[in-house]
Amino acid sequence: MRIISANLNGIRSATTKGFFTWLAAQDADVVGVQELKAQASDLSPEMQNPEGLYGYFHYAEKKGYSGVGLYCRSQPDAVIVGLGIEDIDFEGRYLEVQFGSLSIISLYLPSGSSSEERQAVKFQFLEHFWPRLAELAASGREVIIMGDWNIAHNEIDLKNWKGNRKNSGFLPEERAWFSKMLSELKWVDVWRTLYPEIPGYTWWSNRGQAYAKDVGWRIDYQIATPKLAALAMQASIYKDEKFSDHAPLIVDYDYTL
Repeated sequence: MRIISANLNGIRSATTKGFFTWLAAQDADVVGVQELKAQASDLSPEMQNPEGLYGYFHYAEKKGYSGVGLYCRSQPDAVIVGLGIEDIDFEGRYLEVQFGSLSIISLYLPSGSSSEERQAVKFQFLEHFWPRLAELAASGREVIIMGDWNIAHNEIDLKNWKGNRKNSGFLPEERAWFSKMLSELKWVDVWRTLYPEIPGYTWWSNRGQAYAKDVGWRIDYQIATPKLAALAMQASIYKDEKFSDHAPLIVDYDYTL
């Protein structure tokens, strides 16, 4: 089972940069996309249902903002749009598909880098998301939560960690929340488990030639339940083409969907 996660920073922009041409050659079973920056009326047929895939979306109410999607090779048994929390769902940040006892989720956690107000929104999201994480962990289902978590967990997860200790995305409170999620709820960070010593950056600032110099952050994750995480065989970050300021994260699992 091949699972791909990609923050597109605008699905229309990523389309013009060849994202769907690349995707057609990936033989993915499920693809999670984040930051659509679009509404249903903005999506071409290619964006709605790429060849061989069924598309499902959670759009933000605000035009040109946020939004997540999932593309599935086979039709799921159920689709859950949103968390049922109005303030969060207004921004289009959670979409879940279910195949039997398997759940796959596309998540776009808020960024707090633009203002103190947005950082407060981010902390509120973490607080409100916790019960859903606990519920999923205790459900007996196998689960993958993939997407842009907007948190670099440890020092290895960003190049310039010393200079970012007071910045959103690497704040002690955010990192502690992430650690607690892994330790108390027993979620597994798939990339870091496979590759303990490889940074695995997935996002680069548009400033200061960060991409060219590989001054990046690992903020896109596939977080899985322990049994499923143990079936992860290999992972990669695709950088041969640039569709966005994020790079796609690809994980292959020894699991048949």
